[in-house]
Amino acid sequence: MKQKNILKLLAGMAGLGIALGAATVHATPEQDRQDLIKHYTSKNPNVNIEDYVYGALAFDADSKAQYDAIMEFPPYEATIEAGRKMWETPFKNGKTYADCLPGGGKQIAGNYPMFDDAKGKVVTLHDAINSCRTANGEDAYKVDDMKTMGVLTSYMRTLSDGMLVNIKVEGPKAMAAYQDGKTTFFGRRGQLNFACASCHVQNAGVRLRSELISPAIGHTVHWPVFRGGDTLTTLQQRYSGCFRMVRGVPAAQGSATMNNLEYFHSSLSNGLPMKASVFRK
Repeated sequence: MKQKNILKLLAGMAGLGIALGAATVHATPEQDRQDLIKHYTSKNPNVNIEDYVYGALAFDADSKAQYDAIMEFPPYEATIEAGRKMWETPFKNGKTYADCLPGGGKQIAGNYPMFDDAKGKVVTLHDAINSCRTANGEDAYKVDDMKTMGVLTSYMRTLSDGMLVNIKVEGPKAMAAYQDGKTTFFGRRGQLNFACASCHVQNAGVRLRSELISPAIGHTVHWPVFRGGDTLTTLQQRYSGCFRMVRGVPAAQGSATMNNLEYFHSSLSNGLPMKASVFRK
């Protein structure tokens, strides 16, 4: 019954339109980011953009207080510790992740996804990890495998806590990938004819049943997250869940469509600090 009620609410919201996406189709990434900041500020003048790193919690002081209490003794520390052990365990050749990633893997997550000119495509942090593995004679992890890639990145991204997001979109090919991700973000899909922007732009801060909808800015700084306290979830896994919620068929995780979406989406949080890994409902 709860699922049916949520779908009815989503269907009703779908008719609100996605004017912002159409209006900024030829904007630069920084113009897109500034347009969204103005949009959110006009709707929620009492909420600082810096607080959007907390997602929907930025709109509800009581929920934020509960979050702070949970984060004092997070219920997922064992998973983070398992990720640390994976990170520090040498490959068969004796090398480690720190040996083949920039900065030893520290303070780099805010640069991803990035456009790789040599490969001609967007490269995510998951891709960088797998490149490191294969270069050292190890098999690549599946990007949607929570027991390997999920656990590893739950620790690895903590090595970039506090780093300011710095997604660069430079050159025509990078801009094309960015625009493709933007098209996915603002494009309607599924039987409910809904878009990412329908919730996270037009209706950010609005309640969907008992839950507040989070803004797109600040979204990407804290993944993977532990939903409900212990269910590890990556950003692209969440994309897939959202697409299914509107009765659409998601692209494969790790595909160009998903990577480009993450590229566009992440650029909206430029200048905000990374915060991983965290609790979410």
